[in-house]
Amino acid sequence: MCPLRTIRLALLTAVFGSGCAAYQVGNQSLFRCDIRSVHVAIFESDSFRRFLGQQLTEAVIKQIEQDTTLAIADPATADSFITGRIVDDNKRPVALDQFGEPRVLQTDWQVEVNWVDRSGVPLMQRQLVKINEAVDFIPEGGQSLATAQRDVSRRIARQIVGQMESPW
Repeated sequence: MCPLRTIRLALLTAVFGSGCAAYQVGNQSLFRCDIRSVHVAIFESDSFRRFLGQQLTEAVIKQIEQDTTLAIADPATADSFITGRIVDDNKRPVALDQFGEPRVLQTDWQVEVNWVDRSGVPLMQRQLVKINEAVDFIPEGGQSLATAQRDVSRRIARQIVGQMESPW
């Protein structure tokens, strides 16, 4: 083999091979490597509707288990802690029929979330993340407030886990 060709091949391998050295596949690079577990406290709720905090807590735990490598842990052993509060929830008509009866309704929640490590240092880009989410539902189509609340809690859970990703 020609020495010039060998040098070119070595240079090409060095240039193109080194570009992928830090590239990672999967979700390991999306989340902090120093945090391995999280405790999700039951979300507090300022709503008069019962069990919204528990429903949102369950959705956040499922989303963390699905999208991250973090383990759900009890407070004594967790590396980090998620706390939150449902500040507001509303149900309002979006569209009325000719008799003034609601045809399409909307439920929307406002949630505040905080994620800190064991020493209390915030782990999200902002110390207190405020999330607003709304879902329309049509009672005549078989949808109910309960199904809309489930959808809102799932959407908020996705946003919370999205906020847990490391900044680029």
